Amino acid sequence: MAASEENSALFPIFILTIMALPLVPYTIHRLCRAASKKTKSIHCPCAVCLRSGKYRKSIFKRISNFSTYSNITVVLLWIVMVGLVYYIKHVNHEVQVFEPFSILGLEPGASDSEIRKAFRKLSILYHPDKNPDPEAHKYFVEYISKAHQALTDPISRENFEKYGHPDGRQGLQMGIALPQFLLNIDGASGGVLLLGIVGVCILLPLIMAVIYLSRSSKYSGNYVMHHTVKTYYYFMKPSLAPSKVMDVFIKAAEYLEIPVRRSDEEPLQKLFLLVRSELNLDLKNIKQEQAKFWKQHPPLVKAELLIQAQLTRESGELSPALLRDLRRMLELAPRLLEELMKMAIIPHTSQGHGWLRPAIGVVELSQSIVQAVPLSARKASGGSTEGVAPFLQLPHFSEAVVKKIARKKVRSFEDLRDMTPQGRADFLTQVAGFSPAESEDVETVLEMMPTITMEITCETEGEEGIQEGDIATMQAWVTLKRGNGLTVALPHAPYFPFQKEENYWLLLADPVSSEVWVSQKISFTDEATAVTAASKAIQESKEGSGTNLKEISLAVKAAVEKVKGGSRLVMGKFRAPAEGNYNLTCYCLCDSWIGCDFKMSMKVRVLKQSRAGMRVGAGVVVEEGPVVEDGVEEEEEEEEEEYDDYESEYSEDEEEVKDVKKSTDVVANGQDSGSGSDRSGGEED
Repeated sequence: MAASEENSALFPIFILTIMALPLVPYTIHRLCRAASKKTKSIHCPCAVCLRSGKYRKSIFKRISNFSTYSNITVVLLWIVMVGLVYYIKHVNHEVQVFEPFSILGLEPGASDSEIRKAFRKLSILYHPDKNPDPEAHKYFVEYISKAHQALTDPISRENFEKYGHPDGRQGLQMGIALPQFLLNIDGASGGVLLLGIVGVCILLPLIMAVIYLSRSSKYSGNYVMHHTVKTYYYFMKPSLAPSKVMDVFIKAAEYLEIPVRRSDEEPLQKLFLLVRSELNLDLKNIKQEQAKFWKQHPPLVKAELLIQAQLTRESGELSPALLRDLRRMLELAPRLLEELMKMAIIPHTSQGHGWLRPAIGVVELSQSIVQAVPLSARKASGGSTEGVAPFLQLPHFSEAVVKKIARKKVRSFEDLRDMTPQGRADFLTQVAGFSPAESEDVETVLEMMPTITMEITCETEGEEGIQEGDIATMQAWVTLKRGNGLTVALPHAPYFPFQKEENYWLLLADPVSSEVWVSQKISFTDEATAVTAASKAIQESKEGSGTNLKEISLAVKAAVEKVKGGSRLVMGKFRAPAEGNYNLTCYCLCDSWIGCDFKMSMKVRVLKQSRAGMRVGAGVVVEEGPVVEDGVEEEEEEEEEEYDDYESEYSEDEEEVKDVKKSTDVVANGQDSGSGSDRSGGEED
């Protein structure tokens, strides 16, 4: 019976151990993750963002952010663990070693007379004839009598001295961490034990495997449904105009699963009248166009209208149910847009190139959704290829304000940014009618906006020049600067209900063929990862070229300093195309800000294959991501050539817009030859 009690006492310790093994490291991970998120939450402090409530640190919001299912589960498990610790500490007893001298209250080596005297004294206190308490009787029989016998009886004394117990050698007792009622395998207890073993060893792993497989069969690694990935790939076309990217975006399976309720019909009808001008309907046959629009699949109609409500800032007219649906759509939008971008830049051609035109359209749609700016506002007007869209992302700006400042020769966003802070404040106060506080909000946002610069080189490692078929390496240093001195910051986006980190896409493309040769996503938020990646890339590059250890160490140190200064290293390997001169453009596109993109022109030359000992059948190196890149090398040329560039388009009725610019040569060291916020586009479908 005592052995059963000891075995049963082990069960709480067993449960505590099993709970602590996963719970302690998981809790530490969650706390570290929460601390890192807190340090990265550098948001816009303008009055418009503060009024939006997105960054408001109220007690209710803190509680609601904390009270997720995972957090509540962790707290409950910790409460159970504390209860188990308390139970083990106050209920379980340690196994006591038999010490006869200690039991009788004597020092080791006491004489026989002292032993008898101590026994008589304890007998008066604990003997059943003197003390009727059952516990006293038990203590007298199991401890006092045995201790007296062990010290007075010769055989018992010998056993105690040899084996540590008056009864002789004691058998080894093994405990099992199960409750006492399960140790009796007769009757119902045996069935419970068998059921527990089957449940823990068979059913629980099987259920976890089924849940994992069912989820993995439905979602990709980016938590996007496989059906969405297939749909995006099917509808992605090389001639997909930016204005048509929206039609592909809303076909996500996640959006089609949002229910269309009967109560949504009337609010959606009202919303249609508010956003009708943004739907690219043929005004000459408006009735037929409206009927055709409403005949579409209802989830598609609802998804497009809700996205247009975000772009036109008409979400205030939505019912509470539709507002919840819109928030769900906006929560999923960043990952869906990233997946759509991947579908545009994955290898589509025989050379492994992606498509430039739809890729630019995806980034521009992302910018418009985050900043809540209509796509029609991006139409080129006046002296700006971006239209009025960059102005509308600033606080307190509207189309009426843009028209006012345009009369005073501020027609492009760059004109406004190039002013001095004091001159800009005076201009907005006098011309736009802003108050000093509103002008200060504009200045705050302008200081938050990033400025991108880039240094890029393309070469064949260990060789002079690039010959057709070579595996070339592109190395680009992308540097981000802000007026307020920050590198990591959250964009000003008061109409986007969630915190959105800035992401950038680097595209090395041929605008004439609309093909992307190199593509990579860049993030400025994780400096530690960027330092590790840059150090490893520079070290491998220098070791491949035979550089000595001292020079490698200096190069790695310089790269680390550049990363800490706000730069990121982007490297890609790609196969050089056929012999010829190529007018390429390198884009760095931001998915959150409008008018902050950077591009530079590159004139590169690929030589005919003539190198002795040519490497035949060199392998294609695949970058992180789905793209296999082909490459070129920059070389200095004296003559200037013209190349076609693309402009953004958002209406089928608009005429084709082409901007022919003279490209400036870029020498092999990657000197910057052109910059600006202009973005490329293409012809309409």
